[in-house]
Amino acid sequence: MKAQSRSSSTPTKRSNHSNGQKSARWTKGSVLRELKGLADPKARAKMAYFGVHVPKAYGISAPVLHQFAKHVGKDHRLAQQLWTTGIHEARILATLIGESEKVTAAEMDRWACDFDAWDVVDAACCYLYAHAKPAWSKAAAWSRRREEFVKRASFSLIAYLSYKDEAAPDARFVRFLRVIEREARDERNFVKKAVNWALRNIGKRNKRLNREAIRAAERIRLQGSRAARWIAAGALRELKSAAVQKRLQRKTA
Repeated sequence: MKAQSRSSSTPTKRSNHSNGQKSARWTKGSVLRELKGLADPKARAKMAYFGVHVPKAYGISAPVLHQFAKHVGKDHRLAQQLWTTGIHEARILATLIGESEKVTAAEMDRWACDFDAWDVVDAACCYLYAHAKPAWSKAAAWSRRREEFVKRASFSLIAYLSYKDEAAPDARFVRFLRVIEREARDERNFVKKAVNWALRNIGKRNKRLNREAIRAAERIRLQGSRAARWIAAGALRELKSAAVQKRLQRKTA
């Protein structure tokens, strides 16, 4: 299929209307051809600006990928195949079409070994892992990993669980605040940003967790490292803000 202009709609599944059959199922090959056709040199050039440094990428914007994912539909086997290509956009697409109920702890660990960019990490945590059964156990385990993007995944996952897992008891988040305190000394950019993000999101879940997160942030500030001070300052500023306090008050009313 010819490349689509950036303003055109994302290509849809090939169909066989002449014999009344359903649209043909997407394959790894057909998806990769479509992704190559959607490549945008300008988007590829901007990736480094946004902190994404990967060897294999086409350059496709997030909105275009999300629209394409809707056309492909959920298909966990296809997601697994796309992940193995090592192509940046194919891996993001894999997180969008994967099926959370089919995700296993072993598969999460295998994919984590390939994490090489923050946007792939966050897409996996948001769209695939936050509703997977091993989410909490992997968040805890990955928090102790040394690799920058695996450790980021731990805190990115908690940031998403803080509003996606509505059934989780407060105690689970309180326990993870201790993990946040433990890892707040990590100076690496993509780790400390995720630690801060998780802390802030926990503190915006409800009034009780807001108080607990503020206490944790105050303890982190006393650690004295540059990363700890940065994490604490941003969290305290937001969690104590009038806007957050007002919203939490409305939730308890």
